[in-house]
Amino acid sequence: MSEAAQEIDKLMGLHPKGFDLSLDRITRLLEVLGNPQNRLPRVIHVAGTNGKGSVTAFCRALLEAGGYGVHVHTSPHLVNWHERYRIGLKGGRGKFVDDSVFAEALRRVAEANAGQKITVFEILTAVTFLLFSEHPADAAIIEVGLGGRFDATNVISDPAVSVIMPISLDHQPYLGDRVELIAAEKAGIMKAGHAVVIGHQEYDAVLDVLMSTAERLHCPTAVFGQDYMAHEEYGRLVYQDEFGLADLPLPRLPGRHQYANAAAAIRAVKAAGFVVTEAMMEKAMNSVEWPGRLQRLTEGRLIAHAPAGAEIWIDGGHNPGAGEVIAEAMANFEEKQPRPLYLITGMINTKDPVGYFRAFVGLAEKVFCVPIRGSEAMIDPVILSNSAYDAGLVAEPKATVGEALDAIKEILDPQAPAPRILIGGSLYLVGDVLADNETPPK
Repeated sequence: MSEAAQEIDKLMGLHPKGFDLSLDRITRLLEVLGNPQNRLPRVIHVAGTNGKGSVTAFCRALLEAGGYGVHVHTSPHLVNWHERYRIGLKGGRGKFVDDSVFAEALRRVAEANAGQKITVFEILTAVTFLLFSEHPADAAIIEVGLGGRFDATNVISDPAVSVIMPISLDHQPYLGDRVELIAAEKAGIMKAGHAVVIGHQEYDAVLDVLMSTAERLHCPTAVFGQDYMAHEEYGRLVYQDEFGLADLPLPRLPGRHQYANAAAAIRAVKAAGFVVTEAMMEKAMNSVEWPGRLQRLTEGRLIAHAPAGAEIWIDGGHNPGAGEVIAEAMANFEEKQPRPLYLITGMINTKDPVGYFRAFVGLAEKVFCVPIRGSEAMIDPVILSNSAYDAGLVAEPKATVGEALDAIKEILDPQAPAPRILIGGSLYLVGDVLADNETPPK
């Protein structure tokens, strides 16, 4: 176990798990630390139900393509806590925080907190601001943890741009049971007079809330489909905004939903005050990476369990909106190269499994439901199988991902093409798979 992981284990024993949405505790702690959140480079602050991570990855790729040093904060991590903190390097690719630096920052924040009531996520967020304020960079991309208005990252008072990605139902106990209520929470990251970029929104009610908030706060606003847009044409990505048009390669990240995510990133980086050249955009489309999101596994220990020639994908999407875009991507793959699709799925009990599974009806041959290692909140595989059945799918529980892969081998028609296998339903399951496969994010 790393030195930083040991420090976090100590904190887990002292402070409650989960979220307690409030800014009082983090504000108090940051004041003791000298308000490092006010000493950051230009901040791109990102909220949304789906697409936060992808737009963050595109923003980072764009800026690094221009030679900028870019700090990146994301959550949760997949395998190691260090993934949450990418430290920018001028003229090069940022790297995950060094373990000793991370551990020391954790100790300093814990000491400043002096044992007062706080959540571990708030401590980790304070570490973000401390690390990013003490390492020089040109930009800091900071992803919201949960919601927006009361998320611990929302102590940022002077963002270069606030980005709101697609909003749908998720985390209802915390954020509300209607999309417009969730939109109001996520709109809380907008700051008066500061630029806002709104990504593709499926619901008119969401867009109404976001637009009315931006207007009330007098925020210069760019909306996908109105002020900027992107579409595929002759196997290329055409991006357009008020500054002009760019003819680009299709993004390296698979799925048509990534066209809108790439567009939002281009517009956001421009809104943050950076000059974005076509060369930067082209390089970013070819270099962007986002582990655990429609990531294809081509090597590793788990591959040995899979049927010969199988195409294996992992994706941490876990709500109905994510299910729809992942299913669309699988359908596109099927159109280009037909293969039987099998799902290996694990989920936690704050999600809507029936809504997620419904997107795969008519597409997936069978679902194998598995536990999530070490998670008290996981849905029992038998219960998850019942949810898949309720959605209209054939499902069966298995004890491990390896057993599920073995089961797929057993039921395959030897005359059929090698299968396409999607492992997902939870970032925690995807993290377990990457750890077991010995291919963690780098």
